[in-house]
This record gives sequence, C-alpha cells and structure tokens, in this order.
Amino acid sequence: MSRVRGVGAASLLAAGALLLVGITGCGDNGGGEGGTIIRGTIDQPITYDPAGAYDLPSYDVLVNVYQNLLQVPPGGNKAEPEAAESCDFTDDTNTTFECTLKDGLEFSDGSSLTAKDVKFSFDRNIEIADPNGASSLLTNVKSTEAPDDKTVIFHLKEPDVTFPSLLSAMSFAIVPADGPNAFPADKLQASDKVVGSGRYTVAAYEPGQQTVLEKNDNYKGEDPAKNDRAIVQYFDKASALKLAVEQGDVDIAYRNLSPTDYEDLKKGGEVNVIGGKGVEIRYLVFNEDLQPGDNDAQKLAIRRAVAYTIDRDAIANHVYDGTVQPLYSMIPSSLDYATEPYKDEYGAKPDLDAAKAELQKAGVKTPVDLEIWYTPTHYGPVSADEYAEIKHELEDSGLFTVTLKSTEWTQYSEAYATDKYPQFQLGFFPDYPDSDDYLYNLWGSQGFINDHYSNPKVDKLLAQERATTDTGEREKAFTEIQKLAAADAPTVPYWQGGQTAAVRDNIHGVEETFDPAFLFRFWVISKD
Repeated sequence: MSRVRGVGAASLLAAGALLLVGITGCGDNGGGEGGTIIRGTIDQPITYDPAGAYDLPSYDVLVNVYQNLLQVPPGGNKAEPEAAESCDFTDDTNTTFECTLKDGLEFSDGSSLTAKDVKFSFDRNIEIADPNGASSLLTNVKSTEAPDDKTVIFHLKEPDVTFPSLLSAMSFAIVPADGPNAFPADKLQASDKVVGSGRYTVAAYEPGQQTVLEKNDNYKGEDPAKNDRAIVQYFDKASALKLAVEQGDVDIAYRNLSPTDYEDLKKGGEVNVIGGKGVEIRYLVFNEDLQPGDNDAQKLAIRRAVAYTIDRDAIANHVYDGTVQPLYSMIPSSLDYATEPYKDEYGAKPDLDAAKAELQKAGVKTPVDLEIWYTPTHYGPVSADEYAEIKHELEDSGLFTVTLKSTEWTQYSEAYATDKYPQFQLGFFPDYPDSDDYLYNLWGSQGFINDHYSNPKVDKLLAQERATTDTGEREKAFTEIQKLAAADAPTVPYWQGGQTAAVRDNIHGVEETFDPAFLFRFWVISKD
C-alpha cells in the first residue's frame, strides 16, 4: 500500500482553499454556534469505509460521519443506544443479542436506514476481511438476521458480555445496503464516496492534504453539531503543525506534537494546551514465527531477556519529558482489573543479570541480532527517539545488537499484519473502554496483531471473563491472564498516556471529547 506524502502548512492551506470552492450553505468562522473548525494533524487515515478501518485517524472521521447501534457518549465510559432504541441479550446464555432501531433514521442522502443495512454492514465486514480492518473482532459472530425493518439479531458462538461494547467500535458503523450510494458487498467504498447517518458528511477528501466534513441536514439523532463544517488538515511535520496553530491557520493541533512543542505553546498568549483522560499504550511486539531463536525455548528466553532489559522510566523521562507513565501491563492502570505483571515478573528496573541468565539457560549465543521496525510519524514525532532509546538500552546490555528500520503507516500497517516484521512497534487506542478490549485483541489467539502468540490457558480465561458479568470472577480471570502472558512476553508494554491538544483560545469543547473512548467528536466543539 502506498502513501501520498503530506505537504507543508502553506501548501495545505492553499489546497484547502481550492477544495472549498463550490461548497456552499455553511457558516463562516463567525461567532456563536456554527462556523468552521479546522483541526491540524500529522496522523493519516487509512480509509473512511468502516470495513477497512481500525486506526485512530480513520476513526476520528468515522465517529462524525456514521452512527453505530450503540455509542460511548462524550464523557461516558460505557456503550449506550445510538441508532438503536434498545439492545439486550434475549437468552440466559448471553449468545443471542437483539437490537430495535429508532424510528425515522436516514442516511445523509435521504434514504432510510433499516435493520437490513445493519445486517449488511456486519456481513460485508466479515466477508471483506480487510487486513487493515477489524473483522477479527467479529470471529464470535455466528450469524446475523433482520426479521423486519427495525429488528436486528446477532447469534454468537460463545457467550460474550462485552458484545454491547464491541458494537460501539467505529469499525462496525452502519452503511447503506441499497440505493444510489450503496456500499459494495465485497470490497471497500472509496473514502470520498462514503455515506453515513451521522452528524456530518464527507464533502471532500484529498489524501495527504485534507478532509472536509459538512453538517448533515438529515441527521436524526440527538446533540446536533455546534458548527457547520469541520476540516482536518494533514501536515508532514510536527514543526509545521505547531507553526500553523501558533499563527491561527488551524484552530486545534491534535496528534502529534512533541512534548517540547507543547511546552513552547504554553508560553504563548493565544493557544491553550488541553489534556484529558486517555488510555493510549505503546508496546513492542514479537512475531513468534519470525523472531530470532532456534526453538521455542530460545525464542521465549530472548523475549524475556528483552523484557528484563527495557528501561521504562528512561523512555518516559528522556524521550517524553515525563508526559507519559511507565506501563507494566497491556491494560492501562486507569481501567478496571489492571495489575502490573511485568513489574512482578521482571522488576521495576532493568535486571541485566537476570536477562543474561535467561539467555544462557536456553543456550542462546549473544549478542542476539534484533531487527526492530517502527513507524516515524503515526505515533508522534518522537518515535525515532523512542526507538533510539530502546536500541541504546538493549545494546548497552551487551546482549543484543539492534538494527532499526522504519516506514510510514500506510505501508507499515499492512506489513506487520502480513508477517513482514520480526519485531515491531505498536500502539493501542481502545475500541471500547473495557480491559477485555486490550487483552482479547493483544494476547488472545484471535487478536489482530498477527504475532502468532497462542496460550490455551489465556484463551480459556478470556472466554470465562467474557461469559460473566460478575466483577469478582472477571477480576480473578484478568489477574491470571496478565500473569500468564507476562511470563510469555509476546509483547513488552512500556508506556501509557492521555490525550493532549493545542487549542486556540476562541475554541471551546475539546475537553468534552477527551475521555476513555479516545474519539474526536467534532460536534461538541464551538468557535467564538
């Protein structure tokens, strides 16, 4: 997959002016509600078709353009009805889940949204199985049915009390099955042709330049947009994005400025730095089919030796100036059931003697050659510094030699998922704010990262916690899962952080969308 390279701030704004020619009927940048909100970012989307989207920059548009059966509302932490009037399990085994749609739902082209569209949206997601999408999250869906226009029923293979939360993930937004703007059943829809039933429409999309969202006059839900238009401008460098928000060319700079950029912006008079809740994590992944080691015992020893060697405090302080916190589990500490199994198993600080002992016991010759991949902009402008620090830590131990390689996200996201990288950087932003989302997807055999890690005991415990609403039973299962998988070290988590944006002082409401759902909801934002 190729990437269209971003351009600088001045070129972006010129391109934006051209794209806006002929788009009428919208407010200007004037006072009160209405007007245009411009967000700048260096984060590039993959697609605006939900069946191919499983990345944050795509989600940040999808949440504004589509509706889901259920949603996590701004400031909330659990799924509530959106396109659905109600949803619930209808059997004692928690394997049959039924939703009733609200009356009068319409797509932005005026066509009716019915249960047939919901069934189509899920069926095509599974059928297409796009490598960049989230169809792997639907492996427990046995079948769907739409017995009438307002009812959709999901039949699950195994009990799953997290299924209502899963329905709020933007990969499972509702798309049209019929009409002039129907999505194809067997391939992705072009991003500039998508149609949803949310608060905005995609008026224009130019990869690497900008996305223009217009207020949807046919939106039938609650909380209509407080502005008339939202524009996402794409920058190739954090320095250009910082300059743009300083000069007022963009209203909001969100993803990704560096910690020093934010510190500089705090000193100015017209830009506020806003922080909010978030459950973003960063971690190193081992592809167990490709990583070094002559046998399973040696591969395990190498992974564990890396886990003993990584210095989380140094990464947080030297690279991120203390703006992130060390992480010792795949579950962020702010979520229920989080423990610190990597601290328990490997210690809070590097233990090079233990790392050396692991390798010697398995007969691994040192130094071990590690090829580690990272993506230079998708996770922020200091990813290169982050992995330079990790290379330094591993090589200074004398146990490893590290070759760093990088490529941009559009190519990277396909390559790691198709067995191209032996070790690689990933981050995770939640599909829904539940600890299951992290462990099932990152440590379960059906997880999306394709690292070939599989532990039957972990899978059994994941099934147990998904089958019960009893918090005590879930806590017991989650604690044991974290202990077992940390000992296997298929991943090495190293930091967690919240959300931060630089916002012009005439912009209001950004803090309302900074919550554990990690979605950028343009509709809550207004401009003086």
